[in-house]
Amino acid sequence: MKLMGDHKVGTREEYRAARDELLEQEKELTRAGDELAKRRRELPWVPIEKDYEFDTDTGRRTLAQLFDGRSQLLVYHFMFGPQYTAGCPVCSSGADTYNGAVPHLNARDATFLCVSRAPLERLRAYKQRMEWSFPWVSAARSDFNLDFGATHTDDELRQFLESDDLGPVPGLAAQCGTDPAGYLAEGPVFNSFAISDGVVYHTYSTGARGLEFLMGFYGILDRAPIGRNEGDLSEMWIRRHDEYASP
Repeated sequence: MKLMGDHKVGTREEYRAARDELLEQEKELTRAGDELAKRRRELPWVPIEKDYEFDTDTGRRTLAQLFDGRSQLLVYHFMFGPQYTAGCPVCSSGADTYNGAVPHLNARDATFLCVSRAPLERLRAYKQRMEWSFPWVSAARSDFNLDFGATHTDDELRQFLESDDLGPVPGLAAQCGTDPAGYLAEGPVFNSFAISDGVVYHTYSTGARGLEFLMGFYGILDRAPIGRNEGDLSEMWIRRHDEYASP
């Protein structure tokens, strides 16, 4: 094998041998993913004893009513806080994939929606700009986001905000029309719920890199020749879909 730049170049036979070896590892990862999915389903369910209400396109609704007649509720806490003038660009990049997924989720007895603390009117306007149709509700008048890990207090943020390394946060905050403190008061989280005999249960939660399954383009980039090619993450490359420069 010889090198072209910093990458190997080889024969078709060398590629096939390396690909077959990688395929075995990919199969192991798939089987491990299946086992993890099973273990997620086996987590204990925690009854929700607190009352929550949300502003929706059809009026005020309780958490139980958000299930919309189905037995499962999948909630993405979209970063769009009271101080924001536009939704988080990273959350927005994932949201571009939701419209097509919703009918398939509904067909498997699962309701999917986004929830944010911004007023419903602001969410509607941004949703129209982005040309989305998935359900999006406001938790502006409840503790839902705080109780489920999607709102952060000043005390929780103080140490990070007082550090010298905020990474891409100032730029992301500016794109949302707020400051770093206002931006980080919101957090991206995915929560799952079930309802049985009128009782709502919390069944699963994930955040940080556990949310990458919602960003379909990452899985595609991982199979591209140079991968994600993100380089210095202090410069966040992700934009809202109507903000990329034309090629």
